[in-house]
Parts: sequence; structure tokens; C-alpha cells
Amino acid sequence: MNSTLQKYWLLFAQAITVMLAALFIVATLKPEWLSESRVGSLVDTVSLKESHYDGQLSPGSYHEAVKRSMPAVVNIFTNKVSVKPKTRKGGGPNSGDPLFKFFFGDQPPEEEPSSSLGSGVLVSPEGYILTNHHVISGADDIDVALSDGRKVKAQVIGSDPETDIAVLKIEAKQLPTPITLGKVESVHVGDVVLAIGNPFGVGQTVTSGIVSALGRDHVGINTFENFIQTDAAINPGNSGGALIDTRGNLIGINTAIYSNNGGSMGIGFAIPINLAKQVIESILANGSVTRGWIGVEPQNLSKELSESLGLPGNTSGVLLSGVLEGGPAARAGIKPGDVLVAVNDNPIKDVRGLLNQIAQISPGNQAKLTVLRKGKELELTAQTGKRPKPKQQAN
Repeated sequence: MNSTLQKYWLLFAQAITVMLAALFIVATLKPEWLSESRVGSLVDTVSLKESHYDGQLSPGSYHEAVKRSMPAVVNIFTNKVSVKPKTRKGGGPNSGDPLFKFFFGDQPPEEEPSSSLGSGVLVSPEGYILTNHHVISGADDIDVALSDGRKVKAQVIGSDPETDIAVLKIEAKQLPTPITLGKVESVHVGDVVLAIGNPFGVGQTVTSGIVSALGRDHVGINTFENFIQTDAAINPGNSGGALIDTRGNLIGINTAIYSNNGGSMGIGFAIPINLAKQVIESILANGSVTRGWIGVEPQNLSKELSESLGLPGNTSGVLLSGVLEGGPAARAGIKPGDVLVAVNDNPIKDVRGLLNQIAQISPGNQAKLTVLRKGKELELTAQTGKRPKPKQQAN
């Protein structure tokens, strides 16, 4: 009897051992067999409710607007080589010695490559691209990555530092469909807008927000400012990208943000498309942007300054503290100390307003200047000159 029990116990122990060995082999070589059976058991016991997709877009989706405009937004990669004098290790004080130079010679300068990234918008089937001047400024090499993955070289056709707009051109077959230009007149505060670009180089990204303000100036970014302010997230790499409306039309070129940490804080600025259009048309027609100029040094008129000139404290205008000798204003009879209150009957409130008014008058055309001199109003006519190019900043 005992021998029979021992025999059955031995068979039972061997069977368990074989089953455990088989389970170990399956778990090691085919773990999915075990997971599938586990999922199957969960599905048998848990009821999951799934929505039915009927092929329609979600309510409030901007997919069609993005689908229409995103292929025209490109990524821009620039390379720049900066040159600095090479220093000899251990040269010490003898490196400037003529005898040292005689034996060892002048060391060739070191070239330090640097790269940056941004975005741009294809605006014509001929391959013209709008972007920011600061994206391509000083670049020795510019590559444009298209939405279909192709990478092509770009040529700078022209740029305007005073509005931060640049025009590039690429040569490639079967370019994406250019974006459609919108009308700034159709943009209102509170409208939903979408920003498309290449933030931090992660690839094409869409963010949404609203128009926070229109005609924003005195920001201190560009000489001529008329920004669309938005809270759509704009980050480094978005510069030069598209700000579109919910119909997919281009209404602005993203250019700058207010930030304490380099990231988006809900205050972004875009150059309105009407200003960008003026710049690109001028560059394509003349190779550069030409603006009017009268050769004066204006300063804002404060209440204290007005009263010191014997004028009412609420006088609106700008004080002309300097007049270029032989310039357009001087030839018209403008004198230092005059207060300019209007240009072509358009009131002048501050220096930026004067710059904008004069810049819009083509060189060679006449401008009617209304000034106050010793309390008397005078009307003088000046023939505008061509605004000098801004001085290039040293890199």
C-alpha cells in the first residue's frame, strides 16, 4: 500500500515539475501567449465603451484651416561662420614679440561655425518665402526644409531690418501650394488665430489663441511697428512662421515674444500681412525698401517741455531739436526748435508717428509740414529724400 502511494506521489511531483518547466519556457520564449490570455480574460470581464467615428470633424476643429496652410510653412536652418584670432597655447607674453612672429609666424584665425533655426512661409509658386530678417541676418548658408521632407538651398532676395522682414527664394520642382494672403481689415480683437512654425526645432507645430490687440506699437522691437498681439504660443524657432485665421489665410508673420525665461508667456507679436506685403513688393520691384525722409532729429513733446516753449501743456506734436543742414527739412525752411504738429494734415502725436507718416511718402514727393514757431502756426512744403539704410550692427 505504501509503495503504491509513493508511486502516485512521485508521478504527481514529476507532472507538476514538467508543468512548471513548460510554464517557464513559455514565459521566457513566448511571453505574448500569456499576456494574450490575460487580456482575453480582462475583456471577458470588463465592459469598455467606445465612440463611433462617423468621419466628421470634431465640433470647433480647425483641421481644414491647418490642412490648407501648413504645407506652405517651411523650416529654415542657417549657418554662420564667425572668425576670431587664433591664440597659441603657452604663447604668453612672447606671442606679440616681432622675433617670436619671425620664427613662428602669425597664426591663422579660427573659424567657429554656429547655426540657428526659424520658420518661413511660401507665398508664391515661383518659390518666394517670407520670413524674419533676424532669422537670416549674417547667415553664410541657408537651408529650407519643405513640408514633404525635401531640403533645398535658399537665396536672400532682400531684407528690411526696420520691419524685420526678409524675402528668400528657392528653386525646386513641385513646390507645395503657396499660402493665401488674408486681409488685415477682416481681423478683429477676440478672433481665434493659429500659429504655425518650428519651435525649438521639434518640427512643424500648431498652437492656437486669440487676437489680443491690433496696431500694437512702442514695443521697442523694430523701427516701424504695427503688430498683431496674440496669446497663441510662440517660441524660439517660430520666428518667421505663419499666423493664420480660422479659414487658413495668412494674416501675420510671427516675430517676437515678451518673456522672462525665453519661452511663451502668452504675449506674442506678429507683423501684419499688409505691412509684409508692402515690403515684399518693394523688394521685388526695387531690390530694397525705400522710404521717405526729411532729415530732422525729433523728440517727444512732454507737458513740461511744451510749457517751457510757451505752448499749452496739452500741445500735441514733436519738438525738432536738430535739422540736418542741406537736408529736405532745412531746404523747406524748418529750423531747430520748431514743433511739428502735422504732416499732410495728419496730426503727429509722437516720434514714432512722425517716422511712420514720413516713411509712407515716396522719396521725391512733397510733404506739407505744419509747425509751430514762437507760438505761430506755419505751413511749409518739403520734398522728401530717401531714408538712409540703418547702420549694420557688428556681429
